[in-house]
Amino acid sequence: MVSPLRAVLSLVCGVWLSGCHHATITTGLTPSTVVIEKPFASGWVYGLVPPNTVETAEQCPAGVARVETKLSFLNQLVGALTFGIYTPMEIKVTCAARTSADAGRLDPAFFVTLSEGQRALRETFEMAARSSAAVGGPVYVSLRQ
Repeated sequence: MVSPLRAVLSLVCGVWLSGCHHATITTGLTPSTVVIEKPFASGWVYGLVPPNTVETAEQCPAGVARVETKLSFLNQLVGALTFGIYTPMEIKVTCAARTSADAGRLDPAFFVTLSEGQRALRETFEMAARSSAAVGGPVYVSLRQ
């Protein structure tokens, strides 16, 4: 026979482990097919120290349409096994689709790696400066390792 304390404890643990926290934020923009997922974004001390910011500027030039955060069963299990010290969560960001007004004005971007040398670096910045003058607005230069 099962003791009443054990039955209540089992019920509480079962309910606690089966529930999944899920929050969705929508911006009203049309979603695109580009999705950024972080299945184990590291949070600490029961979420008091949140995960690092998900950088979306490069992948989502038209902005963000939707952000979802979730504590899955596996995330909660890891949190329980570490006594809440490490509390991961799932983060899913859906980029916004470019609108028809954006279609004609793609923001120019230039990419260069530091290993290409000084000459490539100088030429890339010169092309970016000429492009900026031609479009009458900013352009982006991405330096990569």
